[in-house]
Amino acid sequence: MVTDEIRVFLNDYFDVLQNQDMSLFDRVFHHDCVLYSTQDGQTVVRPFKVYRDMVKGRASPESVKAPRQDTILMLDVLSDEMALAKVQLRLFDNIMVDYLNLMKVQGRWTVVAKHFWRKGPAA
Repeated sequence: MVTDEIRVFLNDYFDVLQNQDMSLFDRVFHHDCVLYSTQDGQTVVRPFKVYRDMVKGRASPESVKAPRQDTILMLDVLSDEMALAKVQLRLFDNIMVDYLNLMKVQGRWTVVAKHFWRKGPAA
């Protein structure tokens, strides 16, 4: 079932944000993926390479023993190859909410676009 496949994929998404395994990163995020947000009133646009370099260059949450909280808030399946997921996770000391545009490319789910928002500090 498609939703089961997506849930397995989202576990990889959560894992890569915690452990920063770059080979997994390259499977989770499509090489043309772009990330979008608004921070302090400014639009933030991060192409794949910029985001990849940022993630690669920082300590992982797992390496600093940051607590982990991952939740799938919503799945909307458009077709057998396209879906939208809303997730919430703890990233270091922040609670983040992400909208993930997902596509099945060459038989694998991948993030093709991401909107992210810092909901607030972790409690």
